Amino acid sequence: MPDSTFKVGLLAYGAIGDEHHRAIRSAPGLTLTAVCDTNPDRISAALAISPDLQTFTDADLMLEQSGIDLVIISTPPNSHFHWAHRALTRGLNVILEKPMALTTDQCDELIALAKEKGLLLVVYQNRRYDQDFITLKSLIDRGDIGEVFSYESFVGGFSEPCALWHSMADVSGGAIFDWGSHFIDQIMAVIPAKVQSVSGLNQKRVWTHATNADHAQVTINFEGSVQASFINSDLAAARKPKFYVLGTRGAIVGDWDTSGTGAVADLPAIITIHKDGTATHVPLMDRPALSFHASVGAYLQSGAAMPVTAEQSRDVVAIMQIAEESALTAGALIRPTLISR
Repeated sequence: MPDSTFKVGLLAYGAIGDEHHRAIRSAPGLTLTAVCDTNPDRISAALAISPDLQTFTDADLMLEQSGIDLVIISTPPNSHFHWAHRALTRGLNVILEKPMALTTDQCDELIALAKEKGLLLVVYQNRRYDQDFITLKSLIDRGDIGEVFSYESFVGGFSEPCALWHSMADVSGGAIFDWGSHFIDQIMAVIPAKVQSVSGLNQKRVWTHATNADHAQVTINFEGSVQASFINSDLAAARKPKFYVLGTRGAIVGDWDTSGTGAVADLPAIITIHKDGTATHVPLMDRPALSFHASVGAYLQSGAAMPVTAEQSRDVVAIMQIAEESALTAGALIRPTLISR
């Protein structure tokens, strides 16, 4: 019913915990009632915002005893399948952090289970809502640079990666999975053509303490001779633009903003459109406030269409998995099996 409220639990309260927490508090149809984390400091961080939360250190107990309708799973990627499967089996709707899982077989099993149970399964593809990306996508959708035929995206620099799970391939899925879950999803949101082939390359040359590749590249070939690429590098002494998009009537460049404080990767790019020999700065569009969480509430209340689907996120995993397989054979072209288009 439109006036119903769905109780939400947060499974793991890491760096993104506050973002989910504040969004749920403001999203119609959702209310946060429980949080689970093994770190007491993270429980305290959640209680500082919502003192009345039920708290758990055992995830199974939260899934079984908290009375929640929806769980947001923010555990490391290699556990996403495990916890999503347990939650769906218990009749809970599920939001997963990126990536959905580490293999397409796992994704397909979760999608089938959610359909069997009549439950929501969706991935928090938050980078679709970044100001720089929604600005870039709007320019492309309006046809401001004509027909896009080349799309490049890049993240990184020359720096030692952290020693946390993000840098460990057995947990994160590898360098392609870590940031690719964001950037490849953006590519698929911009380019509607069917994917013909994917190739990948991984290079391990400097940073021996981490098992992710130091430099990773994915190339996606679409029908109509359209090509997109994504690079995640810890060996880039000179950064490439975050976005470099060529169309038949112009180009869009998204340069990294190095003027602020904090991590450069967390700052929106400076967008410039190049046409007719001139370069024009494009102001960033306003970020749609709480769009993703609000769409979840609307879906659960009235069945409104979701802008992000499990099938789309599954296909991002399929492309990344194929890219990793390609990297084992020096970048051989492989055709993925996709289901969202």
